Amino acid sequence: MDIGKRLQEIRKCKHISVYRLSQISEVSEGHIRNLESGKKSATVTTLEMLVHSMDMTLSEFFNEDDRCTYLTKREKRLLQCYRALSDETAEALTKFCETLSHTDC
Repeated sequence: MDIGKRLQEIRKCKHISVYRLSQISEVSEGHIRNLESGKKSATVTTLEMLVHSMDMTLSEFFNEDDRCTYLTKREKRLLQCYRALSDETAEALTKFCETLSHTDC
């Protein structure tokens, strides 16, 4: 796996600029650019800082399954709440959400 390319792919997928990632991760823009271009290698600590700043785990970062989507904090919260519901309540909520989405489209 090309860690720099993976970092860039995820950053772009999440619509985060190098500048913004630098601000939230406290890793310099130049270092991020060097990592993404392959000029430098990331230490585990640096990679953790970058990945955590994009609301991911290292496990998610190294998952190369193209079918995987990256959840936002809000989406993760919703999923956690949904999983805590009873089957009956989850079904009712699903139907409610489907109704909402059809009226908004």
